[in-house]
Amino acid sequence: MSFPLLTATAALPAIGAIATAAVPAARRTAAKWLALLVSLATLALAIAVLVRFDPDGARYQLTESHAWIADFGVRYELGVDGIGVALLALTALLIPFIILAGWHDADPLETGSRRWRPTQGFFALILAVEAMVIISFEATDVFLFYIFFEAMLIPMYFLIGGFGDRAHAGSDEKAAAQRSYAAVKFLLYNLVGGLIMLAAVIGLYVVAGNFSLQEIAEARANGTLDMATNTERWLFLGFFFAFAVKAPLWPLHTWLPNAMGEATAPVAVLITAVVDKVGTFAMLRFCLQLFPEASKWATPAILVLAVISIIYGALLAVGQRDIKRLVAYASISHFGFIIMGIFAMTSQGQSGATLYMVNHGISTAALMLVAGFLISRRGSRLIADYGGVQKVAPVLAGTFLIGGLATLSLPGLAPFVSEFLVLVGTFARYPVIGIIATFGIVLAALYTLVLYQRTMTGPVKPEVSAMPDLRARELLVVAPLVVLLIFLGVYPKPVTDIVNPAVKSTMSDVHKKDPKPEVEAAK
Repeated sequence: MSFPLLTATAALPAIGAIATAAVPAARRTAAKWLALLVSLATLALAIAVLVRFDPDGARYQLTESHAWIADFGVRYELGVDGIGVALLALTALLIPFIILAGWHDADPLETGSRRWRPTQGFFALILAVEAMVIISFEATDVFLFYIFFEAMLIPMYFLIGGFGDRAHAGSDEKAAAQRSYAAVKFLLYNLVGGLIMLAAVIGLYVVAGNFSLQEIAEARANGTLDMATNTERWLFLGFFFAFAVKAPLWPLHTWLPNAMGEATAPVAVLITAVVDKVGTFAMLRFCLQLFPEASKWATPAILVLAVISIIYGALLAVGQRDIKRLVAYASISHFGFIIMGIFAMTSQGQSGATLYMVNHGISTAALMLVAGFLISRRGSRLIADYGGVQKVAPVLAGTFLIGGLATLSLPGLAPFVSEFLVLVGTFARYPVIGIIATFGIVLAALYTLVLYQRTMTGPVKPEVSAMPDLRARELLVVAPLVVLLIFLGVYPKPVTDIVNPAVKSTMSDVHKKDPKPEVEAAK
């Protein structure tokens, strides 16, 4: 029996979470180092998964299958395709940076304060989320996926509600109320989506007789499982609704600005760069594979919602006065691009969407973490409270600029390639949608450059005149992300080589081929 590498990759952070939570209260530093070492060990296992994965091999690799709840056809089944392995690697890569960036976010606020921030719990919850996200990317049993898709809400609820932004340190009661509201809103939105999905999961079992993704997809492909048209459409809507909430897609997005605004910057990165990717990933893995005809039926409506997300999110980002909420609305716009690429039903669109998931995770992490370092120095999230920072903290301003330029998809930085592929893939089949979505790029340039201008340039405000530049730990967080943004912007081939075969398989599932370009015959 071969070593269960996928199980180990998910189990290690889960065990690490328990061990971190069990560290004595007085040993906060030891808990931090334990969490960091566990995250690095998980990254090493993720690299091993990457090394062993063969893009030209079977669709699902490193598979594991064991009986679990035999009476109900539930099995413990794991396997990764190119899309899953890319997102697994992204998750394992970002968690060490999130832990390093939040090194002091759960320390006691002040000596003798009654407000004790349980450091061990903070880092244990981050590791717990990592474990659940990783197994969500690996699960090929629908019921197994559903359990962890929902279970990750619990640690995220406590991370949002229990550990607030240091910018609120001076108003405990108001800050606690705002955090509680954001956490409850996050939980309720996602629970409603999950309950609707549960009904669809049960319906799928009634129709198919099991929960195995591969078996159901094969039965659909060879005609041995024939779903009634209305049944397939209702099941698709049940799955898609839950994934659209998680993604988040307009108009189900309203929980995200509150959650990102009230959470610490590292937790905000965990939300949008890691957890939300489960929603868009699941659209590719479950919606398109299990319900190909319903996916094509719903495509026009989903594309309209996606393009609304792009423009709406960008417009609201332009008008924001809060740095973190601006990044949140920008992410809503970016997720609109990802969903548009998925449902454009072209290989360029879906490859671009998968690459966008990876690149958005890196660029948002870079921008939000630097924003968090900035906010922790000034104690305010308001854009108007800054000015002239580049003169007193040039390295901080420079990394903030790179993160911002990546957010607006500047050529030469990683998100440009993915956004270009999404637009090309969409325009090839839906030119009007592609043209409208292009305005999102113009708006992205507006909100990013205005944010930089108002915070980093101009006269130095007295409140930021003594602001220190990035410290060694903070540079250790930001520098690798900047390097990755530049490297993948110039040479995205390592990621595209992994995801393209999986995208071709998904296109085959929905019986779609790329449209031929319309070229006038030569005279």
